[in-house]
Amino acid sequence: MKLLAYDFGTGGIKASLFSVEGILLASAFEGYSTEYPETGWHEQRPEDWWRAVVQSTRALEGDKHDVVALGISGHSLGVVPIDAEGNLLRNRVPIWSDSRADAEAKEFFTNLGRSEEDWYLQTGCGFPAALYSVFKIMWFRKNEPDWFGRVDTILGTKDYINFRLTGVKATDNSYASGSGIYDLRGRKYDSSLIAASGLPVSFFPHIVPATHILGTLLPSVAAELGLPESVQVVAGGVDNSCMALGAGAFQEGRAYNSLGSSSWIAVSSADPIVDAKTRPYVFDHVVPGQYASALAIFSAGTSHVWFKNILGIDYRDMDSLAAEAGPLAHGLFFNPTLAGGSSLDVTPAMRGGFAGLDLRHTRGDMIRAVMEGVAFGLKAALDELRKKVTLAEPLTLVGGGAKAPLWRQIYADIYGMKVRRLTIGQQCAALGAAALAAVGAGIWNDFSPLDRLSGEASEITSPDAERKALYATAFTRYCNLSRSLGEWTKDGECATNVAKG
Repeated sequence: MKLLAYDFGTGGIKASLFSVEGILLASAFEGYSTEYPETGWHEQRPEDWWRAVVQSTRALEGDKHDVVALGISGHSLGVVPIDAEGNLLRNRVPIWSDSRADAEAKEFFTNLGRSEEDWYLQTGCGFPAALYSVFKIMWFRKNEPDWFGRVDTILGTKDYINFRLTGVKATDNSYASGSGIYDLRGRKYDSSLIAASGLPVSFFPHIVPATHILGTLLPSVAAELGLPESVQVVAGGVDNSCMALGAGAFQEGRAYNSLGSSSWIAVSSADPIVDAKTRPYVFDHVVPGQYASALAIFSAGTSHVWFKNILGIDYRDMDSLAAEAGPLAHGLFFNPTLAGGSSLDVTPAMRGGFAGLDLRHTRGDMIRAVMEGVAFGLKAALDELRKKVTLAEPLTLVGGGAKAPLWRQIYADIYGMKVRRLTIGQQCAALGAAALAAVGAGIWNDFSPLDRLSGEASEITSPDAERKALYATAFTRYCNLSRSLGEWTKDGECATNVAKG
């Protein structure tokens, strides 16, 4: 018997085949594009998603006739309008990063009669409000009324694929928690929030547990995918929560650090971690009784890639030069807000840079400063989460940024705690989706097999006491630099003036 998982991301879908013990057997990726027809519009074609599902599934090596269950991890905040017959009402739909609905968000808060801060504390929606699903739907109502009157249901990304697989319209708690109308503590849609939107309750799919069996594959779909009709399809979950599950962050205080183009630290806890100042973004977990709360920086791996491209060297040479430079790069600091500030920063308009440059600094110093700057930025996120919940050690590192031993040591030293790299780190979301399928189909009693899998496939890195103390002192200087850069670019005034000459 086997399990099938789909990691449904912004750039494509990865189909992965697992044994029922959770061992990865094969995977195949199929990409698709994002279109940007207007400023702030980020759209994809659901038919491209379906094509990617079919092609990635058929490309999987190995026998697929003994697949018994499948689950999907899907990127968040998507809106896919369909009519009563299940037909798409728009060829292209907004994805999570689409920010067109700013006016609708303001209208919503006026109707609600409560502040955006109050709404955040109830929903955990810590991203800019316009990104959340309800406001995108309101935008459709105002701007595209010709087809909007035919809407039956608005589905999320992975929920639309589940509908294509089974014919069932539903979502799970983790995905619903990104709708903008979900009461985190009540774990349900909130009637007052729906009323403020002016949208019918029926637009929002009913909520089931992430492990709930929606049904089996439709006969025509099974033939198209090359799978048995008997495959059971679970509801699955939002990518943040599925990744947390696959990374082992599914019990109180367990956390993981995703190290990719952007990077975040997320912790599993019985209470949502919300704070009006730093605004952690929170999703209901795919694991009953838990929440996944996170803080992020937006330019982690991209800062490293940016400097690599400037230098024109490969990653191995970069690591070698950074190792030669040594801790704190002879007094050079780097702030990684190249893509703007997060909720941890003074302003979203801020931009990063080097500080403390002098004529003695080398390429290696600058590379080291970039690596340390990313780790310092994430330590700020880590420290905020530590104020709210006790974090278990080791902290799990996943993603491409966890591959380099030097960078893992820098993280351990700057965080002041043990870190571990999962060798399956780039498959965590898929593993989480497979685990949901295993529990939903009754193959696993609970999620405990994930602990065995991660224990067998991890590398532990411990902080060095001397460097830990050195970095702890330097972190204060980093925070001072960050505040100074934020004030310099506050409200975009300085950047605007420079651009105007």
